[in-house]
Amino acid sequence: MADTPAPQGIESYGYQQELRRSLTFTDLLVYGLVFMVPIAPFGIFGGVFQGSGGMVALAYVLGMVAMMFTALSYAQMSRAFPMAGSVYTYAGRGIGAPVGFLSGWMILLDYVLVPGLLYLIAGVAMNSLVSSVPVWLWVVGFVLLNTAVNYLGIETTARVNKAVLVGELVVLALFVVVGVVALANGKGRGFDFTPLYDGHTFSWSLAFGSVSIAVLSFLGFDGISTLSEENRDSTKAIGRSMVAALLLAGTLFIVQTWVASLLVTDPDALIRDGDPGGTAFYDAARTAAGGWLATLTAAATAVAWGFANSLVAQAATSRLLFAMARDRQLPSFLAKVHPTRRVPVNATLLTAGVSLVLGLYMTSRDDGITLLSTLVNFGALTTFLVLHVAVVVHYLVRNRSRDYWRHLIAPVIGFAVLAYVVVNANIAAQRLGFVWLLVGAVVLTGLVVTGRTPRLSVVENPATAAGPAGPAVPEEQQ
Repeated sequence: MADTPAPQGIESYGYQQELRRSLTFTDLLVYGLVFMVPIAPFGIFGGVFQGSGGMVALAYVLGMVAMMFTALSYAQMSRAFPMAGSVYTYAGRGIGAPVGFLSGWMILLDYVLVPGLLYLIAGVAMNSLVSSVPVWLWVVGFVLLNTAVNYLGIETTARVNKAVLVGELVVLALFVVVGVVALANGKGRGFDFTPLYDGHTFSWSLAFGSVSIAVLSFLGFDGISTLSEENRDSTKAIGRSMVAALLLAGTLFIVQTWVASLLVTDPDALIRDGDPGGTAFYDAARTAAGGWLATLTAAATAVAWGFANSLVAQAATSRLLFAMARDRQLPSFLAKVHPTRRVPVNATLLTAGVSLVLGLYMTSRDDGITLLSTLVNFGALTTFLVLHVAVVVHYLVRNRSRDYWRHLIAPVIGFAVLAYVVVNANIAAQRLGFVWLLVGAVVLTGLVVTGRTPRLSVVENPATAAGPAGPAVPEEQQ
């Protein structure tokens, strides 16, 4: 069956098409890559090296496989419900509106916190290069710049994404080429397969434990789903761009960390002492070519996290707030769309304000980056668990699909892998995450008491659950 254009979907759910449909598959792919940051391992390399016993490449292989099952579930739900809102929409319409609210509440822990985390990391990195400018001032500068770009419209954001992505890939290519040449000339430890498998340190518990750290680099591909109402291509474009972005980013992660691992001159010391200063990758770059490459990779990390990544994170967060407000689950002023820019303007400004306050507060804490990182991971992974359940309920239970691989086996595998990671997550993150969930339950109770019980048309009428194509699962959605 031929692809069905996405614009057919949203009106059938009682919404108006307010956001501008202008993004192509390439735009979505670039958005996902920028959100994940092709050079993301630069900033957390030391932590993953220690956590994996030196098998950094293996940690990223396992992380990519684990996230691929989640990407497949996103692909299925984005075809069924081509609307903004990500897991909030998919869980609410695939399982039940209250579940959707709590899922949206939990993913907010990821989406609302991640821009603040990115600004903080970038501010620290820039302060290490220009110490005369304090971290808090860098944070303010990045927030103002990104808010201005997002306010100008999604097309401006897309153009900036492409330019920044090219810059990141140039720096990455330079590091890999220079690193390989350095290894060939006898620097570092030479070529071997220990970054992928080291018999002296390998254990399955160690390998999967390191995935909980490495998975931070993959978070962001799911942000593509928040742009469903700005996608002008087929409904399949959302899912395909997610899978493609995950594969491309994962390959880049594996290659760069393999080369960097071989340039670590004292791996035992890094495993034993860790990387408290977050400079392990830059030290590897210094081993390969001296201070200029170390400075270049550090500066690229600051720009990628503080500008490019936080730019798309802010855009994704504003779309989630917009979708929840449109359904009366958040204050209605967040659903306001700019008449000419066609962006959720109030949601964008609120996201900027929260990121600014959070970033400035965390600059005063020694554990700011660690605390935000664990909370972001926990919020994302718990909602991914609900996403897998939504696939099974919507397709297998409600629509009686017989595609057991995509609608049962793959979601179950994805759920099992993520559940293992969540159970073994940082204890502090678990406690704070469950406190956030409890607050969400209280808010949900308040909505019910005040007559704002979450209701979505597809939940009220299961016969329309498959979307505009009808109650059966359309061929294009399978």
